[in-house]
Order: sequence, then C-alpha cells, then structure tokens
Amino acid sequence: MGLKRKTKIDKNFSMASMTDVIFLLLIFFMVTSTVVVPNAIKVTLPQSQKQTAAKPLTRVTIDSGLNYYVAFGNQREVKVSFDDITPFLQESIAKEPDMYVALYADETVPYREIVKILNISNENNFRMVLITRPIK
Repeated sequence: MGLKRKTKIDKNFSMASMTDVIFLLLIFFMVTSTVVVPNAIKVTLPQSQKQTAAKPLTRVTIDSGLNYYVAFGNQREVKVSFDDITPFLQESIAKEPDMYVALYADETVPYREIVKILNISNENNFRMVLITRPIK
C-alpha cells in the first residue's frame, strides 16, 4: 500500500540572485563608460555628408577662442601653445606609428588656423582627419 506524501511548495522568492545580477550590470556599465572618451572641449563642428571610418588616436582641438588642446588615447585634453603641438604629435607618433590625428576645429575658427595644423601634419607625414558632424 502506497503512502501518499504531501509536499509543501515554498512560495518565498529569494531576491539575492536578482540583486547580484543588477550589481554586475551596474559594474559593467560603470567600467565601460570610462572607455568612452568624450570631447570635453565644446566646439561646434562644421557639417559634412561623408564621415570617416578611421579611428584617430590623437586629438588636436581648436575652440572658438583660438585655444589649442591636445590629447593622446584616453587622456583628457590639455591646453597647449601652438609651438607645443608639433613635439606632442611627434611623441604620439613614436608611441603609435599607425595613428591618425583628429582635428576638431570649431566652425568659427579662421581657415588659416586649420591650415597651420594641416601644415604641421604635412611636414611630419602625419595622417590627419578633419572631424565634422553629419548633416541632419
């Protein structure tokens, strides 16, 4: 004769595993957000139809006040004089020979200032990319 055994189902739900998942997601997003390097210098870029696929490693920024800023990799932009740009780019190319130099220039910057940076690039055989914003 078989004995029937009644099993009691536990209706309590443990939130411990759900909390672990949420904390792991939080840590993931915190770590990946530090990888993104936003351009901290506010410049209004000129518009263009084509955008580059090259991933520049070094940035040169000229803001509307004609101040120059440089950065390599994930570094923050540092304000420099015009004369300090060439040595900075030469140091950067020594670290990474296959790099592109991204030029961020505010749309109000006179063309002669942009040409100065392009001349530095041409004299030193740097590959320069002019950064623009897409046309909406």
